Amino acid sequence: MIRYMCCDSPIGKLVVCEESDRLVAIRLNEIPIGAVPEETSVGKEACSQLVDYFRGQRKDFQLPLAWKGTPFRQRVWQVLLDIPYGETRTYAQVAEAVGSPKAVRAAGGACHDNPWLIVVPCHRVVGSSGQLTGYAAGLEAKRFLLEYETRNAQSQLFSSRD
Repeated sequence: MIRYMCCDSPIGKLVVCEESDRLVAIRLNEIPIGAVPEETSVGKEACSQLVDYFRGQRKDFQLPLAWKGTPFRQRVWQVLLDIPYGETRTYAQVAEAVGSPKAVRAAGGACHDNPWLIVVPCHRVVGSSGQLTGYAAGLEAKRFLLEYETRNAQSQLFSSRD
């Protein structure tokens, strides 16, 4: 049974979904059909880490993810975890990184179907000329996240020089 809890964020209500002590999804304003509202230790930890992220105190996440999907999609999601905070990669670069340079559209599909918004940072993937393209939570949310991370990365860079 999928259990969920909600966390407020600057981009809207994040719905953290857990099953068998693993995160199955983090969605924006979307509760899965049949899911039951319940606070769980995994859900609370995910919300805590998301709050830290939006306070500028966290750049990556340490959460148990329920890896479901084809081997290709799982490889794409793993590559997304390696994109540094405040940086972007193109869909072509992601396809290249998983060893399938001609599978740009498939890499884009895997990004679109990424179940863990923010935690697996598909928002850091852009079109070939840097343009913002599809994001499950909407382009405004993607723009916000990219600008937020860029601002934080730059301010942390300058504050570390003091």
